[in-house]
Amino acid sequence: MPTNAATTRWWHTHAFALRLAGIFLTVMLSILWVASFDRTPTGANIIWLSNGLVLAYLLLAPRWRWPQYLAVAFASMFLGSIFIGETPGMSLIYNALNVLEILVGALLLKRKSTELPHFTDGGFVFRFIGLACLLGPSIAAIPFGIFRHLANHEDFLNTILGWISGDGLGIAVVTPTIVAILENRMRNAYLLRKKWLYLVMLLAVTVISFQIASAPLLFVVFPFLVLVLMQIDLGWAALSTLAVAVIGSWYTVHGRGPIGAAPHIGHQWKAAILQLYLAALMFTLYAISVVFGNLRKTQSELRKIAALHRLVVDNSRDAIILGDLDGMQNYISPGVRLLTGWEPRELANREIRELIHPSDISEFEMAMRALRAGSEGGTLEYRTRRRDGEYIWVEGSLRVYRDPGTGIPIGFLNLVRDITERKRSEENLQSAYRAMESLVVVDALTGISNRRRFDESLATEWRRALRDGEKVSLLLIDADHFKRYNDTYGHVRGDSCLKQIAEAALDVVLRPGDLVARYGGEEFAVVLPGTDDMGAKAVAEDICQAVRNRRLPHEGNAPGIVTVSIGCATIVPQRGKSPQDLIEAADQALYRAKGRGRNRVVVAGVPSRLETIELPVEVHEVRQEEHGNG
Repeated sequence: MPTNAATTRWWHTHAFALRLAGIFLTVMLSILWVASFDRTPTGANIIWLSNGLVLAYLLLAPRWRWPQYLAVAFASMFLGSIFIGETPGMSLIYNALNVLEILVGALLLKRKSTELPHFTDGGFVFRFIGLACLLGPSIAAIPFGIFRHLANHEDFLNTILGWISGDGLGIAVVTPTIVAILENRMRNAYLLRKKWLYLVMLLAVTVISFQIASAPLLFVVFPFLVLVLMQIDLGWAALSTLAVAVIGSWYTVHGRGPIGAAPHIGHQWKAAILQLYLAALMFTLYAISVVFGNLRKTQSELRKIAALHRLVVDNSRDAIILGDLDGMQNYISPGVRLLTGWEPRELANREIRELIHPSDISEFEMAMRALRAGSEGGTLEYRTRRRDGEYIWVEGSLRVYRDPGTGIPIGFLNLVRDITERKRSEENLQSAYRAMESLVVVDALTGISNRRRFDESLATEWRRALRDGEKVSLLLIDADHFKRYNDTYGHVRGDSCLKQIAEAALDVVLRPGDLVARYGGEEFAVVLPGTDDMGAKAVAEDICQAVRNRRLPHEGNAPGIVTVSIGCATIVPQRGKSPQDLIEAADQALYRAKGRGRNRVVVAGVPSRLETIELPVEVHEVRQEEHGNG
């Protein structure tokens, strides 16, 4: 027994030869079959089938195969015509015109080699009827009519009408049938088991309609033909139409049925009436097949869209919520299960407000009011309650949707996604930023504010005092003979000494608005907003005493311990001046304090307007300790 693979290889090897043999046999049989009963006494063919067969093969084949198909078809037509009694000369003429007719229809319908026929497409059906069923037969009929008129003195118009009607009707009936068969769209085994009754009913109604001559029952065939089309497909409906044509032709040729037995009607008119009836059948079949084809295409597209929609919705990590403008939820996608733990059915027909954190309801209500007022939508962040009672942060993308007919807003679409991790990251980032910001304005050694923070604070207090008309005082502090301290005790002890001075200043400066900062090297600064010169002097003397009280040894300093010198300045800011004026006044006071022996406070007398003249300076000597500090 040959295997399936061997059978498949054999078929692929001999497929083209088998198709050529199929064309030869089917064309030959169609000619013999039609000739056996489809000849009226006038010799006119009611329906000619062979051209429709060949056209179907050409429409399904690539163009480069057409010469072989047409050569085999012409040979089969020529021999078939000889068998039914035509002379070789007449057979040659007839079948040359048949090939011309077929080629015209094929070339005009199949403009691309890969294009395939679609008899459920309205545009293709319109072109098929106009080009293959009418134009092609008309081009072949005209030289045939001229020849018959000249040779046999036959009526030119009747001759070409007989050719066009017979060939055009044969193409209209046979071509879609053969195309359906060759494209394997007729699903024989399945349909014969499930739908065979519709075909039997159609054939029975056709026989009865042509059997009864006394009653015009031919219209009864139409609904049964449509039933076959609806329940099965176009291929079986076209094959059924071919069966109707064969049955009707037999009854009409033999003078039976409502057409063949009609009195006072000539044979040519009987043939024309039958052809008109068959053409009406085919037109009805094509028209309905186009409608159903478009309907099936729409249904297929809708199924694809629905499947794609379900694929996206079911696998989306976001929840999709549809509701009315009052906040009632009508549809919740399965994504809500992963997001909140709720089942979609548990949230259906519930107000969305029920799950929103009380602190966030007002913001959500504002967004809903905006939608009702005409807004197209927006994005907001809020907390929603999970099924376990925990609240999570979500981002809701609210959009209004409108009635397709009126355009009136009828509801909202909310695309909800979990942003809890993002909010946590944002909070961590803010904490890190605040920590970094604090590091930027904090002196790394002493832990107090640095020069940058000092500049910012002094500028701020200057503006505030300028606005309120208040005083601002500044202390500049310098460690006495600090270079000698580093040379004697080393830089590590020097760093510790600076920390001790900073701590002593912090012990004295306690008001929230005051600022102690490291000004640079061994210098410190104290900003005292809203403080007059006497208050500033008192704070400075307390800082000096606090440093002495720590009794940090310093062999290079006359008192034997670490001391500081402080310059004080007080000013009422005015326009045209800047904080630099206050710094310079305090710096001059510090310079004088160091020049007068250090370990003391010097207050600069600063008038309401800083002048460029040198001002008198009041020096407050600090009483020496009993232990010999000088």
